[in-house]
Amino acid sequence: MTTRPQHSLTKVAGLLAVTALVASAIAGCSSAVAEQRGGGSEGGEQVLRIGATNDIVPATVFTNSSDTVNTLIGSVYDSLVDYPLDSVDPQPSLATDWTLSEDGKSLTLNLRDDVTFHSGRDFTSKDVEFSIKTWADPTWTVQLQRTAAAVTGFDTSDPHAITLQFAHPLSNIFDLLDMVPIIDSESFDQLKTGEAYVGTGPFTFESWTPNAKVELAANEDYWDGAPEVDKVEIDIISDPQGQVSALRSGQVDLITGASNRDLATLAEDSKFDVEQATGADGQIYVGANVANPLLKDVRLRQAVAYALDRDRIVDEVFQGQAAVANSLPWAETSLAYDEEQAKHYFLDVDKAKKLVEEVGGTKTLPLTYPAGNANYEAVAQIVQANLEEVGIPTELVPVEYTQFIKQLIGGEFEGLWILQHNYAQFTPSTLAVSAYPFNADKNASHFVDDDYKAHSEAAWERPDGTDAEALEIYRQLNQDLLDNAFLLEIATLTPQVATTSGVSGYTWSKRNELQLDDVTIGG
Repeated sequence: MTTRPQHSLTKVAGLLAVTALVASAIAGCSSAVAEQRGGGSEGGEQVLRIGATNDIVPATVFTNSSDTVNTLIGSVYDSLVDYPLDSVDPQPSLATDWTLSEDGKSLTLNLRDDVTFHSGRDFTSKDVEFSIKTWADPTWTVQLQRTAAAVTGFDTSDPHAITLQFAHPLSNIFDLLDMVPIIDSESFDQLKTGEAYVGTGPFTFESWTPNAKVELAANEDYWDGAPEVDKVEIDIISDPQGQVSALRSGQVDLITGASNRDLATLAEDSKFDVEQATGADGQIYVGANVANPLLKDVRLRQAVAYALDRDRIVDEVFQGQAAVANSLPWAETSLAYDEEQAKHYFLDVDKAKKLVEEVGGTKTLPLTYPAGNANYEAVAQIVQANLEEVGIPTELVPVEYTQFIKQLIGGEFEGLWILQHNYAQFTPSTLAVSAYPFNADKNASHFVDDDYKAHSEAAWERPDGTDAEALEIYRQLNQDLLDNAFLLEIATLTPQVATTSGVSGYTWSKRNELQLDDVTIGG
């Protein structure tokens, strides 16, 4: 039996790394959690109760934009390969081994022959084809849609092996295979409406009560061994303070959306633990819509970059535990990270003021951020003060989270916005051709540039994303990002959750999905 790789976690003893999971609060949406229960046990069953921030939105279930959805995907579905948190070295999951052709244009994978969907149907190569083609469908607006669409051929003649043909070499093909959940074609219509989620993973989907609760049950026939707990219940608690209160009162065992200040306080209490997963990091940034006449001039965008007091944000909002990201979007472990290029932008109020004067000043710009999230709200207030100091007035525009993500995907922000992006810990080409803020083909900033597109495509269309030529392409990509300043990095953030002290054994995927196969609830 192939064992799913276990990812290392870092126990936080004092002040903690940032909680800024892609999941942010849905403003005005609240749910009463169930009355206090004792010890995670219900009628003799072991039940893990999670307080999460955002509800399921069936139309965006594959976008990694909600903590509830991330837990659902990570629990109900398997992928073909799994990345460890500390590398992009694919490990077996539903695929046991694989062979990449010398020209990088085809990949043959051998599949497990002992896996069934929760419906009892056997998993076969046809399910791999269906899942990748689903991700290639623009309807789902997934961030690796272009890579999935570049898989142009499927040899499924062997039910336990598949050969994928590519339109061109794909340096990030294993990123795709790590992220795509293997879904059931027979229940797909029910997936679209949120009625059923049928996968091959360690938990089965039981029910969803919109704006209230998601219930999962252990898959006793899971190919990698049944989970330790019998059930997982996810309560939708959109208020971060409400999550903390629910954890303290014993109504839930684990929360995903607390602010850094609350996490720091919880970590000092022996009744609770806080864990973080280095390697599933994200980056918080300021985005700029270059179609806005005021932001069309790159000098004003550069002024924003020089005005940001990143150290203050890290110290005050993230309690000193995030890492300042002056210029580049990459994790420091990424092959695209360049220490010298990363120093390009820094706090320089005088330079920012001079750039604003050069463009003749500016009118008030909207600064949009996800409503109801304490971290985003605090960052927005500091950014507003930073920009005011250099002569760039802004109006804060909090937007309900579901609507915010819709605006991100559709490129509907009028001026500046604040959010977190992911994928910086994957193969560098994935960020450049896939992520909503960065996609050279279509991005939230409406930024179009021939050089940026050419460098993004060159990084993507390589059989090897690690050789010297790839590294040179990444350096060119970095320069494109620095010169055009349409996305302005603030800090690197690490996912984290708080639990009661008896909860252990959970991990994260590199995709920032909680993995609960081995979670236990102690006394």
